[in-house]
Amino acid sequence: MSIEFIGMIQTQKVSEIHRASGPAIDRDYVRAFAQAHESAGFDRVLVPHHSTGPSATLTIAYAASVTDQIHFMLVHRPGFTAPTLAARQIATLDQFSGGRLGVHFISGGSDEEQRRDGDYLAHDERYARTDEYLDILRRIWTSDQPFDHHGPYYQFEGGFSEVKPAQSPHVPIYFGGASDAAIPVAGKHADVYALWGESLDQARELTSRVRAEAERNGRTVRFSVSFRPILASTEAAAWQRAERILEETRRLRVAQGYSRGGPQQSEGAKRLLAAAEQGSRVDKRLWTEIAKETGARANTTALVGTPEQVAEALLDYYDLGVTTFLIRGFDPLEDARGFGRELIPRTRQLVKERIATQDASLKAA
Repeated sequence: MSIEFIGMIQTQKVSEIHRASGPAIDRDYVRAFAQAHESAGFDRVLVPHHSTGPSATLTIAYAASVTDQIHFMLVHRPGFTAPTLAARQIATLDQFSGGRLGVHFISGGSDEEQRRDGDYLAHDERYARTDEYLDILRRIWTSDQPFDHHGPYYQFEGGFSEVKPAQSPHVPIYFGGASDAAIPVAGKHADVYALWGESLDQARELTSRVRAEAERNGRTVRFSVSFRPILASTEAAAWQRAERILEETRRLRVAQGYSRGGPQQSEGAKRLLAAAEQGSRVDKRLWTEIAKETGARANTTALVGTPEQVAEALLDYYDLGVTTFLIRGFDPLEDARGFGRELIPRTRQLVKERIATQDASLKAA
């Protein structure tokens, strides 16, 4: 199985150790950030969605215009755009980007954030709505005739799109959500199921559940795991850098008046904090201190070590069936370039060697 590397671009420089400053959109930064990922050998970049932030759709439209090959992943929350309109918008963006779009559907892990945009559905209901939403999108993308729909969340007559995605049968569907309400939706719809950087045991358990649900729907699903690699030329230097990142994260949070707090409703956040309860260092290289410090409000677990050591740690997840790695750094632009120098090519080489070994074993058998 080949692997895919996904990065993440934002519209200004910001992270746990970099306080946002200046305008919310820095076009020069977006251009440099997107082009850095393309040059570094990433396959795709994610553009996140926040209830108070710039449009991810329009950010991708701009980033696609200043790149040639790299693909994109739009984070999209069902519930704020009619699915018939969203289907046409996504298909249009896929056409203009030259078939470089994927969409990551997130139903929402925080009542507070959902309500900023006027969504008052409860957590589990949001996943039920996403199920219906994705049914409609897939049908709009593939139907050659208008159709009516009368469901619990959406109703329309003569729904149709003259524009179809450039990719067939439609754009890749990435999906996130680890709750009991989310897993059946993942098994029914996800081409790629995305989880945060959990321990190996947690990842094994969750991917097994999603895989079984997909099989019940007569489908297969690929898996993605997200990490924040912290690299240095030696293992000791990497851990020293990790401690400096933690210290600066704490300093900025105090300066901004943030408390650690608990997790959101997000089951993924709760799972990261459960990993943190096992200790600050889990498995070979999984570091949980930033997740613990921030209440796991994003993918905040790191793999710490030399590029070779972190590549070997990623291979452990590959052996569980994970073929996509979303990696982003605490120094966003600089780390993207750094990952391209060693981590990405080293990991690809290790996977290539693993596949060759497996093929040789099969032939010998």
